[in-house]
Amino acid sequence: MPQVFQGEWSAPQGRFAIVVARFNDFVTKRLLEGAVDTLQRHGVASEAIDVAWVPGSFEIPLVAKRLADAGNHVAVLCLGAVIRGETSHHDYINHQAAAGIMQAGQSSGVPVLFGVLTCDTLEQAINRAGGKSGNKGAEAALAALEMVNLLGKLPPDSQG
Repeated sequence: MPQVFQGEWSAPQGRFAIVVARFNDFVTKRLLEGAVDTLQRHGVASEAIDVAWVPGSFEIPLVAKRLADAGNHVAVLCLGAVIRGETSHHDYINHQAAAGIMQAGQSSGVPVLFGVLTCDTLEQAINRAGGKSGNKGAEAALAALEMVNLLGKLPPDSQG
């Protein structure tokens, strides 16, 4: 029978960082509330949560990478909201934010979670920030807990 590795949603030891875009803050504040509430409900003390506000989603990866590389956090959650406008500006922001967030996690070995909404309309964003579609900030927090616990069960990285 194969060995199965699986994380759970219990609070591991360590600090969590949350990087939040200030642009569209009427949405991102709700994402942040969902993430903090979820971490706390699963046993993470409020004193073990650090929040860094950045101007917009494009700036999230730099701060996420800095926090992940510093070694003070077991996970970094990235929260933002990019809403389609009349130009293709959102495509550039979404692609670069996603690529930068992924690279931050891969290069640091620390889970860096993508909680950036990429919506066509404001209504979609509101629905994903605590409305009909749940709260993607809360989902990112659950994913962070699961990834930290999963990585704690896996063999160490041999390339470190």
